[in-house]
Amino acid sequence: MDWDKLRIFHAVADAGSLTHAGETLHLSQSAVSRQIRALEESLGSTLFHRHARGLILTEQGELLHDATTAMSKRLDAAVARIRDSVEEVFGELRVTTTTGFGSLWLAKRLPKLYARYPDLKIDLMLEEQLLDLPMREADVAIRMKEPSQADLIRLRLMSVKMRLYATQPYLDANGTPTSMEDLSGHRLICQNTSSAQVSAGARLVRELMTHNIASTLTVNNYFGVLQAVLNGLGVGVLPDYVTEDHPQLVRVLGDVESTEVPVFLAYPEELRASRRIAAFREFITEQIMEKRQRLKDTPDM
Repeated sequence: MDWDKLRIFHAVADAGSLTHAGETLHLSQSAVSRQIRALEESLGSTLFHRHARGLILTEQGELLHDATTAMSKRLDAAVARIRDSVEEVFGELRVTTTTGFGSLWLAKRLPKLYARYPDLKIDLMLEEQLLDLPMREADVAIRMKEPSQADLIRLRLMSVKMRLYATQPYLDANGTPTSMEDLSGHRLICQNTSSAQVSAGARLVRELMTHNIASTLTVNNYFGVLQAVLNGLGVGVLPDYVTEDHPQLVRVLGDVESTEVPVFLAYPEELRASRRIAAFREFITEQIMEKRQRLKDTPDM
């Protein structure tokens, strides 16, 4: 079906006149007449009764006009939605990040994002596997290393270090280690070095294990490590960002930490103009800046 002919038919049906429709469409009366005649020939039906006072739709014309009216309303709604999207943020946003960062840092801050953009629909995918952003397995990713895929926009958010933490009640009951050798008298809670994690964390755990650690508890994600530490099971290896939301954690052996782990936000080049992506990027950046300011105002634990 020729969409241009349908557009002209709809204008004629609304105007009831070839002349008036032509004025609306910026076409001559003869051009409009030719298009209507061609449409009638392609359908094998007469669409208008012609009389001195103008044009009246036939039964077949009424059926077609109902269809073009519905089409016109849907198109108008789509255009309005597109225009609104320039200023408003709504729709689905698929976000992927690690289980640790997603559950321990990002999820706690999402209520603020939803309060700002209540029509946003976030699909949060927490896994260590790197999803293919150019293939649109996700819209935006927060990763613990710089993405290597082509056609991605990258923004470095912050740096993370893995450090040792315990609770004060645990240290009161079991003593505070003052050297790496003292760790042999404590249970070490960490991720198994064979589980998916940032290489800096695995290297730190391997180093700690060389100090005759008698008892260990390994968990395959940092959320589990944190819960074990908070329940007083031992000294845990955790990313430093957890202390912001868990001030009861006490840093142990202040000079022991992993190398720096860069945290990047990335999304496909083709989504550069997406308002959802822009809103998420601006929100995360804002939260990182607030975190940095709080750390400046708070002594290191």
